[in-house]
Amino acid sequence: MEEYPSHIFLLNCDVCCIFPLTDMLEAHKRYGGMGTVFLLKQQISLVSWLLITKELLHYTEKPETFVSDLINCGVYIFIPDIFTAIQEVSTHREDQANFCHLSTFDTLQSLKRAFPLDFVRSDQDILSPFAGKKQLYTYETMDFWEQIKTPGMSLKCSGLYLSQFRLTSADLLAGGDGRAGVRLINCIVFDDVEVQENAVVINSIVGWKSSIGKWSRANGDYNAKLGITILGEAVIVEDEVVVIHSIVLPNKTLNSSVQDEIIL
Repeated sequence: MEEYPSHIFLLNCDVCCIFPLTDMLEAHKRYGGMGTVFLLKQQISLVSWLLITKELLHYTEKPETFVSDLINCGVYIFIPDIFTAIQEVSTHREDQANFCHLSTFDTLQSLKRAFPLDFVRSDQDILSPFAGKKQLYTYETMDFWEQIKTPGMSLKCSGLYLSQFRLTSADLLAGGDGRAGVRLINCIVFDDVEVQENAVVINSIVGWKSSIGKWSRANGDYNAKLGITILGEAVIVEDEVVVIHSIVLPNKTLNSSVQDEIIL
């Protein structure tokens, strides 16, 4: 690696939280282990840990029975030794493959189901084996955390961030009265979008350079078949057109109302 970093952050791309990386790094340095895992208290958990030292004692992915009240948030800090551990996993898998012989049908099927030799799983190959060996520790949060699995969840996560900014950095939030009669409720509106007079956008995502005409409406519903309404880039919704629970691909013009449709 270039410049030989002392620590490495690994962040899942589908999580929403405040990412307290500075505080987490300080805690990691105090622990002195190979890695630190970011945890959240919930009813169902993946991990157990020692209260005094914060050491990760046991790790189970998607347990069928109760383990503890903490879950893995998908945010990690490691020292470069993690690459040695990854290499050892790959080497061990190669040794197992070389030792096996295709002498029985069961062995053949087992090898077919096995992962590639250079494929390393963070949960099963790193976290579980190194738990309880004074190598992995935990950093716990009581703040918000969500997984972004659907477009609708992106709206919820956006709301969580806006609430956080309202408390910590209110000056970063947009202000102004906007156009007459326009209502924007629980939505994400990208750059260069024009929302004209008396238009309403609710539970929707509006892509770049789109336009929503006068007295038009874009409305989504988390419980609908298609969920929230999504307008792709450069979509034009003409005056007095209603778009409900629909997905519209880029560069389309809507001159009539649609509901529960995917406009290709």
